[in-house]
Amino acid sequence: MFIIVFLYVSRSVPLKSIEVELEVRDHVATVVSTLTYENKEDKPVEAVFVFPLPGDAAVCHFSAKIGQTQIVAEVKEKQQAREEYDDALSSGQQAFLLEESEQSPDIFTLSVGSLPPGESASIRLEYVTELAVQADDGLRFCLPAVLNPRYQPQGASVQVTSVPASLVPYSLSFSARVSSPRPVSKVESNCSLDPLQHLNTEQTQATVKLAAGHKFDRDVELLIYYKDAHQPTAVVEAGQTTAKTGTLMGDPVVMLSLYPEFPQSVMSSVASCGEFVFLLDRSGSMDCPTDDSMQEATRICSARDTLLLLLKSLPMGCYFNIYSFGDTYEHIFPKSVEYCEKTLEEAVKKVEEMAADLGGTEILESLKHIYSQPCIPNQPRQLFVFTDGEVFNTKEVINLAHSMSHVVVCFSFGIGEGASSALINGLAKEGGGHAQFITGTDRMQPKVMQSLRFALQPAVEDISVTWDLPKGVSVTVLSPPITAVFQGQRSLLYAQLTGQSSEASEGSVMVKYSLAGHPSQSQLHFSLKPAEDTGLTVHRLGARTLIRSLEMEEKDDEAPQDEGVKERVVELSVQSGVSSSYTAFIVVNKGNGEPIEGPLVRRNIPTSSECIFPGTNEKRKPVQFNGGACCMFKTNMDGSSLACLGNVEAPTIKKPPRDPLLQLVSLQKASGYWLLDPALAAALGKTSKEVDKTKPPAEMWATVLALIWLYSFKMDAKEEWELLAMKAVSWLRAQNAPCVAECVEAGKALLGCEVQKDFLGL
Repeated sequence: MFIIVFLYVSRSVPLKSIEVELEVRDHVATVVSTLTYENKEDKPVEAVFVFPLPGDAAVCHFSAKIGQTQIVAEVKEKQQAREEYDDALSSGQQAFLLEESEQSPDIFTLSVGSLPPGESASIRLEYVTELAVQADDGLRFCLPAVLNPRYQPQGASVQVTSVPASLVPYSLSFSARVSSPRPVSKVESNCSLDPLQHLNTEQTQATVKLAAGHKFDRDVELLIYYKDAHQPTAVVEAGQTTAKTGTLMGDPVVMLSLYPEFPQSVMSSVASCGEFVFLLDRSGSMDCPTDDSMQEATRICSARDTLLLLLKSLPMGCYFNIYSFGDTYEHIFPKSVEYCEKTLEEAVKKVEEMAADLGGTEILESLKHIYSQPCIPNQPRQLFVFTDGEVFNTKEVINLAHSMSHVVVCFSFGIGEGASSALINGLAKEGGGHAQFITGTDRMQPKVMQSLRFALQPAVEDISVTWDLPKGVSVTVLSPPITAVFQGQRSLLYAQLTGQSSEASEGSVMVKYSLAGHPSQSQLHFSLKPAEDTGLTVHRLGARTLIRSLEMEEKDDEAPQDEGVKERVVELSVQSGVSSSYTAFIVVNKGNGEPIEGPLVRRNIPTSSECIFPGTNEKRKPVQFNGGACCMFKTNMDGSSLACLGNVEAPTIKKPPRDPLLQLVSLQKASGYWLLDPALAAALGKTSKEVDKTKPPAEMWATVLALIWLYSFKMDAKEEWELLAMKAVSWLRAQNAPCVAECVEAGKALLGCEVQKDFLGL
């Protein structure tokens, strides 16, 4: 494969440092970023910085400090804000503009205008966000530090300036303070941290800092663990005293966190029907390593291994198909087929041949095709999307998932640093599924298998929410209706409470649903007394939730109604001080009235984007452009600039040796059994002669051996193979053979391990 390259020209960059302070209260985070600019040129400059934020963040404060003067921004309709910014610059005034991308809600543009020679400015940016619950019950916070250049379909307008991590010309400092009603047990990160410091004997408060010298080669990810975490909670926040009663900001707002627990008897069963559609990103960027170790497999290799596990874990009787996309899209079967040995073998063979060779990242057309396919009666469709999320038309993709959520449940997986949180979370949220991110040294398989368990859990239907409040208090729900409930996963509800009651100080909410045909319910009582020291965090998150719902509604409705929805979004954004796609933050510094003289020079602030190709000593960054062409940077030895590589052939990436677990999994048949053959013997670390010393039936002996090996040597990865082991046990039970116990004893002796028959599920 040959690659087109170009030359990066180094310039003076006015952004000098970024300081980030994170405050986590239970499962809500407040992030304050301070960006320091200094103009060392002899002309006035305009600095334009395109950077990532979490896709579900509510940006709620923006201010500028010039000298000793601090000016807080106003939220205004976007076009009006842009005109004020341009007018200020043309008249020689300073202005600062912060706006959300119209294509993707996780990309913002910060424009710092007319910074005179020798002058400094400090920009303060604040946002609030909820922390997502992970498979191991940790809460995930991600500070995006990497913004990969995203594939732009024809007509896209946002431009991103990116450089390899080693050339990012500004520094980052990061500190976090964590507090919760429950003890903070630990904080983990993909980056080097200073030791966790507990601030009290109860260990309910702690601080942690990013170690000095962050290289901008990855997003900063924190995993926060509480003891006895994830209990249902309710927080009532008092309204803003200066806001009018009856408005969102003037009334109290309640945030409810619900964690449904399903009966074990129901969860031990898995569905034997369903249509499972897998959509795999095969764009050029999927050839990057999953982390910055030269020895690790690439994103596409990890995705292939994961698809193998998924295919082997599907139940007999279901239907499936596999699509892949790049500039165009491909499918293994013209339409979904019934899961059997023949179709499984054909799919596995095709998956093993898949490479990151389809060019750009045109995910929208492949999704349109999948959604257009007729559904199979009594086989609910479940879509699994694997991508590094480097697209710009994020909102179009999310709107499509939203419009089809009544027929397709979508599970999404963001692979690698810089995957768009807006795309991955948006697909899952609007598609009624679940989102997962795989970064650094994370293994993709356990996270994906958790989502498959969600997809196979008994259907949760007829979800309803009922409020019981004192007389005189009414509720306006700000969140969209709950459309999906998963075991152990949080459901968040925001609601505005209007009015007062002298009779009672408590309310309750009841969530009812049907689980596997059985009526179930979960009730949470909460005090109407506002919590202390929450500021306006809950109001802003509630406003953000309502704004996103209205923006989605604006896409759904007919054109005559669009303007009315837009006006409501602008009104709500201005009232709450929370950003939207139709508004922007604007600051104009009129100063002493003297205009800034001299021609204005524009400087684009680069963000980090890096991919290290194994087998070389060079750090290179592939960049996707229209039509799928690829560009590549090369860092000079002194790190000062980028040299043109010319047309070069991409280095061959060595395929890592296959994991023994995957080797064994690859040999399992669709119905759950293994064949007794040399390949199985090799996977078990034995010779054919050693495993052949037993009585028939050979398939039963082989299957028992495989189960014993899994339960004895791979218990640390049980969540990856548990579903296919359940299928193997079901097959053994169906044989109704009296020699299973004898096979287990012989297998234990052969493999040199101790495992009880009951432990195997037999």
